[in-house]
Amino acid sequence: MDIEIRHLGPGDDAAVGAAAALFDHPPKPAATRRFLEESTHHLLIAYDASGEPAGFVTGVETTHPDKGTEMFLYELGVDESRRRQGVGSALVSALAALARQRGCYGMWVGTEEDNVAARRTYERAGAQATPSQVILEWDLTE
Repeated sequence: MDIEIRHLGPGDDAAVGAAAALFDHPPKPAATRRFLEESTHHLLIAYDASGEPAGFVTGVETTHPDKGTEMFLYELGVDESRRRQGVGSALVSALAALARQRGCYGMWVGTEEDNVAARRTYERAGAQATPSQVILEWDLTE
């Protein structure tokens, strides 16, 4: 599939809105603006040959005093009709290239063990699985 990947930034709120169907939920204007304004938050959108959004990936740089900066691949979404055409792998590879360019020492993502499609996409883009881990989370909405 012939795609163009664009790295969005401040002022690209309308482009996020135009790609709303790719997200789990409609993008929230204030959250979108805040995300795009943060220099360590990255949103890349893949557009097909007709200029339609085909997929996106988000990444967040995290820095620790004794480790340096790494890229957390926050979310990957590809339009259902464009899956299995290399869009996801291209987006993940583009985020990894951006991470290298920004001096990150690594990049990581979490996914469910049984999410075969995601795991294959990440592995095609050069990721390697690590031994089993447990993810603990806090619900701070209550």
